[in-house]
Formats: sequence, C-alpha cells, structure tokens
Amino acid sequence: MAAQPVTVLITGANRGLGLEMVKQMLEGKCPVKKLFACCRDPNGPKAEALQALAKKHPNVHIIRLDAADLGSIKQCSQQVGAQVGTGGLNLLINNAGYLDKSTLQNTTAEGMQTTLNINLMGPMYMTQEFLPHLRAAVKASKIPGMSTRKAAVVNISSNLGSIQLLKDTFSILPAISYRVSKVGLNMLTVCAAEELKKDKILFSLLHPGWVRTDMGGEEGEIDAPESVTGMLSVMESLTEKQNAAFLDYKGKTLPW
Repeated sequence: MAAQPVTVLITGANRGLGLEMVKQMLEGKCPVKKLFACCRDPNGPKAEALQALAKKHPNVHIIRLDAADLGSIKQCSQQVGAQVGTGGLNLLINNAGYLDKSTLQNTTAEGMQTTLNINLMGPMYMTQEFLPHLRAAVKASKIPGMSTRKAAVVNISSNLGSIQLLKDTFSILPAISYRVSKVGLNMLTVCAAEELKKDKILFSLLHPGWVRTDMGGEEGEIDAPESVTGMLSVMESLTEKQNAAFLDYKGKTLPW
C-alpha cells in the first residue's frame, strides 16, 4: 500500500537546517501533500533559495511567520487551517531558533528574553495554536498508534540543553540563555507529551548535532545535509515508544 501523503509545517525554513528539511522532504520517500515553509521575511534576500524551491514545487506554501510573536502565529494557523481543512496537519517541526553565545557574566536581560521568546515561548504558542489542526489529523487518519505520518510535534532541541552533559559541553560554548531555553523546551515537550497522549499526538525532541550553519558556525562537526538526513530518518521511525523522547540525529537517546 502506498504511503498516505502528509501535511508538514516547518518554522525557520528559509535557511540552514530548515531549508535543508524542505529540500529533503520534497525528495523523500514519503509523499508530501502540502509543505508549509515558514519564515519571518519570505520576500527578503535570505529567503531567495526557499522562493526558488517553491516555484519548482507547487506543494510548497511559504507563509510569513515570526515564531516569537503570538499574533503572527495565530495568523499563520488560520492560513494553514484554511488550506488543510478537516485533513489537519500531520507534522509540526519547531525549528526556528536563536543563539546567544553569552556567558553568565555578560548575559543581558534583553538577550535572555529574546532567546526565551524564540526558543521556548515560540514552540509553546505554536503547539497551542496548531493543536486543532493536529487533532483534526488524528481524526482523519486511519493509521494506528502514534507517528509523524499521523500527528506529531518535533521540537529541535540541543545537547546544550542536557544538564547531565554540561561538563562535557560548557567549555565549547557557554551560551547561558540558549542552554536555559533548551532545558525549558525539553520540559515543555515532555509535559505536552504527557498532557496530550490521550489525543494520540506524538511529541519528540531532536538534537541535530553540531552543524556547520549560520547558527552553528564553521567549526561544526557535520554539514546540514547529513544532519537533516539523519533527523528525517529518526522522525520516520518514531512511534508511541518514543513519545517524549530526547534523541540525536542518529536516533541515540540523550540524557536529560
């Protein structure tokens, strides 16, 4: 039996990991019915590669989204809802992120707030506002159990959000506000998994590795294509057994 086409939404889709996700999903084995690629400035120079992809693929829909602004998120949800209808949204990938590399001694209140708004509040708002579309996808699906082909939220986290791994990673990059935001995101995701398991919506956290992107820097250990290939493979394999799991791009479980 052929795989049922899925609807997917990716935040921060205009560059780095987000753009690579769009590329690989379009070329992947699982057919994509609609792919909502969201970014802050769809008509700006940083979205030119995404615009080029959309011209080639009619199932790609670019939507303006400020992942830290509730009003923007509500508007995005309305636009998506109008297009997916009762079929709902199968997969929400909260990929948009912000990295403040400051140490404790030079972290500012503004830097901490900006980081929390994008990395923590954003995924919370996205989950809240897109919940009706995820529930609609569950209702419309004939797939048993939990999976990213049914209804799922995948939050892109980081091993910098692991308290147990702190001593191994701190000397590489202190990034206090970023770490705090990712610890918060991890807890938010686990709470969402527990609260919404009755709705059959899967929640999972993925660490993409240290990737050579604008955010990760040139010192990164892997390129975006390798990271995304791994993450998409992990996403495809997720079941209810991985609900609330914290995994890396190779599928390895990370410590909290």
